[in-house]
Amino acid sequence: MNSPQTLFDTHLPPLAERVRPKTIDEFYGQTHLVDEGKILHRLTKQSATFSIIFWGPPGTGKTTLARMIAKSSDAKIRELSAVSSGVKDLREVIVFAKNNRDVGDKTILFVDEIHRFSKSQQDALLHAVEDGTITLFGATTENPSFEVISPLLSRCRVLTLKSLEKSHLQNILKNVFEKDVILSKSSITIKNSEKDLLIHSSGGDARKMLNTLEVATNLIGGKGQITQDVLNEAIQSKTLIYDKQGEYHYDTISAFIKSVRGSDPDAALYWLAVMLEGGEKPEFIARRLIILASEDIGNADPNGLTLATSGFQAVHMIGMPEASLILAQVTTYLASAPKSNASYKAIKAALQAVKESGTPAVPLHLRNAPTDLMKDMDYGKDYQYPHSHPNHFVNTNYFPNGETKTFYSPTNQGREEWIRNRLKSLWKDRYPEK
Repeated sequence: MNSPQTLFDTHLPPLAERVRPKTIDEFYGQTHLVDEGKILHRLTKQSATFSIIFWGPPGTGKTTLARMIAKSSDAKIRELSAVSSGVKDLREVIVFAKNNRDVGDKTILFVDEIHRFSKSQQDALLHAVEDGTITLFGATTENPSFEVISPLLSRCRVLTLKSLEKSHLQNILKNVFEKDVILSKSSITIKNSEKDLLIHSSGGDARKMLNTLEVATNLIGGKGQITQDVLNEAIQSKTLIYDKQGEYHYDTISAFIKSVRGSDPDAALYWLAVMLEGGEKPEFIARRLIILASEDIGNADPNGLTLATSGFQAVHMIGMPEASLILAQVTTYLASAPKSNASYKAIKAALQAVKESGTPAVPLHLRNAPTDLMKDMDYGKDYQYPHSHPNHFVNTNYFPNGETKTFYSPTNQGREEWIRNRLKSLWKDRYPEK
């Protein structure tokens, strides 16, 4: 006689797998793709297929949708995980697909985490996709523009998925307690306040929410109430969507830098905390602050670069968690400092000028003359040593070809205002009164 199933039945798949939707009508979220008349709804109803890259955050339905579309077609299906598969596995699937094609059958290959395939692995797949031997379904959390080779990407339609909204997660949670083979028959209860905490902690990731729920149910032994203390124990960390290699990594550092540039120390500290809690390397943050100190503060506060460089050295020596104090100090200083991108604009303009005009000959009076031969060739002739003149300055032309240009235009911010006034007094032709 078979014993009843329990939460601890090791023969059962995980909760997230047990409640995975089987049809498009059971799916919650991604309405821009699955609502009636939208692209994936049409594919499932028409049994049509073409190569697709499903791109979106974790737990938003990429694998589920790929499997739904594949199963709605009349194609043979193979699945590979890019984490554990190699070129040998791909070649075996291609042989399988060619045999299917010879008898008139189509083959769909679903590759989970396709961004983890190397260039050579993607190249091995390209020809089979190109000639129609395989219809490729790929799932990725990374921007495919950077992670999938261009020839392969050009043969796929990229469908972008979004983080699930609260209403979607509420429906998924409701469905779990009503239809899961275990939870629907259990005595487990959870209040709305704890449901909200569970949903909030998931960051729009349904799989994470369901995994957390499963841990919580195991913590209470499969019966009773899931309290806030139990749920907090199951959650353990709320910073679950931060991916140090993924697009969120770049989006977050962008938000951080823009907050510092925008002179908002509070917003900058918030994004700094997101990165640190997510396990970002403090040296990476410190390096970006050094760049910002020159690009966005510059000579408006020259101490910014000094502090940022010292901060990097201190972070490297100290390490986490104390490095967070150093990063906080540097961040708040730079965010509060006067801003100028004049140096940044100046070097960009100078580089552009050199690209347009080419590399010129250095005027003789500016050349070095370490030998007698060079002196005889007039190297360094007529050079005027500024320290031999009043105010340690002489009005001479340091440009090639007798021309002058103005690249650096100091602002009136901080220390740069003093620099601007000095340059205006020295080079009156380049810094006329406005």
